[in-house]
Amino acid sequence: MQNFGMSMLWFWVCYIIVTLIGMFHTIFNITVLKMKSMKDSPGMGEGYEKTKPWHPLYNIVMFSLFGWLYIRGISNPSINDALIAGGIWAGICIVFDLFGWVIIKHPWSLTFKEFYLDYQPWITLVYIAIFLGPLIGYGFSLI
Repeated sequence: MQNFGMSMLWFWVCYIIVTLIGMFHTIFNITVLKMKSMKDSPGMGEGYEKTKPWHPLYNIVMFSLFGWLYIRGISNPSINDALIAGGIWAGICIVFDLFGWVIIKHPWSLTFKEFYLDYQPWITLVYIAIFLGPLIGYGFSLI
């Protein structure tokens, strides 16, 4: 992998942006569309639940853009660079999400079942989108 540091910079910036998009989407649903929040309904609330089908879309768009930014910043990029970046990015997300959304308890944390089983198929599609992001970015770099 070329320039691991830049790969991590683009990854973490993207991860934070995607998380913020999801949060703002939930806030929009609750405040503007008047959907129920966590305190008004079981689980994470209707406002959040209605965002789930959008999560793979946020991720495929944003991780493709940031994958492209990473790929265009390395000399002589190859499909192998994109595959390695995608694998590392998806792997980090899987581990980080386990700690950030399941193991470390906070008001928005979920149980293992809620995050990895009840969140299907969306969480699997999110991780596939993250893996594909650098590959799609590589494809755009060829144009």
